[in-house]
Amino acid sequence: MNNTLKKTLSVVLAVMMLFGTFAFGVSADEVKRIACTMVEDGASGRGFSWYTYEDGASDLQIMKTEDFDGDFTGAMNYSGSTAKFREQYFHKVYVNTLEAGTSYTYRVGDKAKNLWGDTCTFTTDDGDSSFSFIVSADVQASSDENFREASATLKGAVATAPDAGFIALLGDYVNDNTNDEWDWYFSNFAFMNNHYTHVPIAGNHDGNITNKFNTNVFKHTFAVDESDNQSLEGVYYSFDYGNAHIAVLNTNDMYPMTQAQRNWLINDMKTSDATWKFIFMHRALYSAGKHFNKPDTIMMRNILLPLIDELDIDMVYAGHDHMYLRTTQVYGDATVENVEYVTETVNGEEITFAVKPEGTVYILPSTAGTKRYGVNADASNPATRVAAKIFSTRDDDLGGCFTVTEIDGGKLTYKAYLVDDETKEIRLVDTYGIVKDEGGKAEESDLDQSLMATIVNYPVNFAKAIIDMLKSYIQMLFDLIGM
Repeated sequence: MNNTLKKTLSVVLAVMMLFGTFAFGVSADEVKRIACTMVEDGASGRGFSWYTYEDGASDLQIMKTEDFDGDFTGAMNYSGSTAKFREQYFHKVYVNTLEAGTSYTYRVGDKAKNLWGDTCTFTTDDGDSSFSFIVSADVQASSDENFREASATLKGAVATAPDAGFIALLGDYVNDNTNDEWDWYFSNFAFMNNHYTHVPIAGNHDGNITNKFNTNVFKHTFAVDESDNQSLEGVYYSFDYGNAHIAVLNTNDMYPMTQAQRNWLINDMKTSDATWKFIFMHRALYSAGKHFNKPDTIMMRNILLPLIDELDIDMVYAGHDHMYLRTTQVYGDATVENVEYVTETVNGEEITFAVKPEGTVYILPSTAGTKRYGVNADASNPATRVAAKIFSTRDDDLGGCFTVTEIDGGKLTYKAYLVDDETKEIRLVDTYGIVKDEGGKAEESDLDQSLMATIVNYPVNFAKAIIDMLKSYIQMLFDLIGM
């Protein structure tokens, strides 16, 4: 072979290798944004979701952790659906045949391609009335660095409550709702999403037509619900865990909240006989942040407070305003005066417990992230007159906030913590408790949850919401000037 031919072949091979490498780089796929989410029955079901760059199957392999020895031989196999969204591919699988109180190991991907994501774990509800859960809010970051800083809050949370049954984030995972931001969220929070069951709540920054016209994002991020409660801007759903029933509301569904969602909430809560009843939502009904007197907040408060009173809800957890507030026992938009309290020492901490109290406690757990609001000096009505604890973490950069709620039969213990920005020290900043009789009472309720219920009632509901909002504004003005 002469030198000219050798040189020619070398050039051809080099070009082939270059283009082969380039083509491989373009077509290389990965499994990302993995999440295991709660569905209706915490003991037997879960939703699984993830993204890939390329189209393909949605396969799940799952087995009991006690049988897992490093590979998935003998795993149960499930398949789900694939949908193209924002030039990538969203995958989800639902499973409703799991065993209660069992740790599972799983992976998701495409079996035919032998393309798999990380090996992940979760544990199902054992049905016992002793469990705990973590709640935090508003990561709302817009850079990889800020997501990394916010993740320290949840790392503190899982270190504090490693056996938590689930973790709820009260909306606003991202700020501008870009693919980069969602990738940054999932990569920085993989320690949580890959090893705990997640309870997602839609925030206004997570896909809302009023926020840069982002729609259909939430339904293409988490596998949370198989019913008709999905919308362009979020989802509402509920689930049972231990002796508790939890409803997740979609507060992007506003101006005012649709009749369908209101009726669903009434049916959902009234027909549950759970000892404890909680609501998770994004927009807070009580706040001393910058949103407290916005029209949407006032309308939501006027609509939901009477329903929450009627439904005997124990606690409402909400975000949106990036400061900390815990109310007293509230009923009829006022502090309940005749509550009996006892003080007990729990794990070395003195905690005040309300005994069989009337009313609801509203929690706004500041923010997991670095975007923090101050206390609004004008928030005299209605927040401060029902507030038991109120502070901002902004001025002194006190850190991200998370809460842990522990249930033991008829006893609830609530604790709020801050994770110091610099030292990562975890500091207890608030406690509260409730004790009551175990067991709840269910009743029949069959209100119309269809879209037609909303369409028929919308004109009247909207007019009433506007009138009630204006009345609230006038009353706030009177309060501010002392009339």
